[in-house]
Amino acid sequence: MPVQAAQWTEFLSCPICYNEFDENVHKPISLGCSHTVCKTCLNKLHRKACPFDQTAINTDIDVLPVNFALLQLVGAQVPDHQSIKLSNLGENKHYEVAKKCVEDLALYLKPLSGGKGVASLNQSALSRPMQRKLVTLVNCQLVEEEGRVRAMRAARSLGERTVTELILQHQNPQQLSANLWAAVRARGCQFLGPAMQEEALKLVLLALEDGSALSRKVLVLFVVQRLEPRFPQASKTSIGHVVQLLYRASCFKVTKRDEDSSLMQLKEEFRSYEALRREHDAQIVHIAMEAGLRISPEQWSSLLYGDLAHKSHMQSIIDKLQSPESFAKSVQELTIVLQRTGDPANLNRLRPHLELLANIDPNPDAVSPTWEQLENAMVAVKTVVHGLVDFIQNYSRKGHETPQPQPNSKYKTSMCRDLRQQGGCPRGTNCTFAHSQEELEKYRLRNKKINATEVLKQQGKLLQVQMEFQMQKTVFPS
Repeated sequence: MPVQAAQWTEFLSCPICYNEFDENVHKPISLGCSHTVCKTCLNKLHRKACPFDQTAINTDIDVLPVNFALLQLVGAQVPDHQSIKLSNLGENKHYEVAKKCVEDLALYLKPLSGGKGVASLNQSALSRPMQRKLVTLVNCQLVEEEGRVRAMRAARSLGERTVTELILQHQNPQQLSANLWAAVRARGCQFLGPAMQEEALKLVLLALEDGSALSRKVLVLFVVQRLEPRFPQASKTSIGHVVQLLYRASCFKVTKRDEDSSLMQLKEEFRSYEALRREHDAQIVHIAMEAGLRISPEQWSSLLYGDLAHKSHMQSIIDKLQSPESFAKSVQELTIVLQRTGDPANLNRLRPHLELLANIDPNPDAVSPTWEQLENAMVAVKTVVHGLVDFIQNYSRKGHETPQPQPNSKYKTSMCRDLRQQGGCPRGTNCTFAHSQEELEKYRLRNKKINATEVLKQQGKLLQVQMEFQMQKTVFPS
């Protein structure tokens, strides 16, 4: 039975024995399927197959090269060279260049603090999605044919994310929000704010979850009447636009009637809130993509839910809506953005490399690349990632902004479970839980002060209203 794979942030230790990789006993060996295991555990395997997905290991374990990219991250002594026997000298040269590119890129994953093989990547110049994609590339085995195919796909994925990040870096968040809702309204749809939209969707579900078929007018009236006590601003027009959003998302089975309104029935697969909400969110993301807007998962979570807890949910929707053509389209969009801004960082020099990466076939059954193609792809991805980091560090105002604590009454008021159980936290300073007793007491005290201030403000407002009321009674006695 396959073993459960480790979390992606635990890539610095063997997922079988949990020992941190080193240059002596626990040398990291990456397999063709992109799982990395220490050499000691590999030699103990009963079957010559990956313990996680049972992929056969076709190359002798002693011949598979040690993953130097991972060794350098744990501070181990990395040899200058290891002998790899390929078909000819030309292949060796291509392999060495490609391998060196991966090792250079891996330095962006250099853990600044952490323990027990868990990388703390909080202060990396790269975003979380970029780090995850880079970890995938670092674990590819370039000697194996399957590993090279995977490395090409990982390089393409990194390049695509780089374009998105560069477009995001050039966008104004306030203007972005206005443009998004303008695009939604232009399609006859509407978003009423996180709380009101959620209630409206739940009421649509309440009316139709049993398989009922209602006309649009009846459905809208039902939702408005139920919504008005909590949201007096609810109107037939605004709720009609929410229903239109679901209609665009093909959530309804529509039955036409002669000389009467059509009946709308919720499709069976959308008769739960999670399924309906996902399709609703996917439709808004689709509208944004049609309008040429690039929005990060964090921004999406904030816009649609009013918090940052739905980043993964939004990222999965974005990934699902991506098509092989999306990459090339994004490169064109970046070019337009750079023309508009004057391109002070000379990012246009990255375009040939991005186009090369966009032309890589993302299909898992793609033909294995030649060694020259592999080298070109690794050089290209190294160049574009370096370009992104250089832009963030030297040209982007966003890169110099200090993340502010979220206005959350529970922010850092309890200890981090990961830190306590594993000795390290993958979220680092971005973690919403405390990492020390001093931090715990500091934020608990701050929250008490904030709460006390809010109470005083409310009392002040109440007193002001009472005084105004008394003055009105004096001026206009009954």
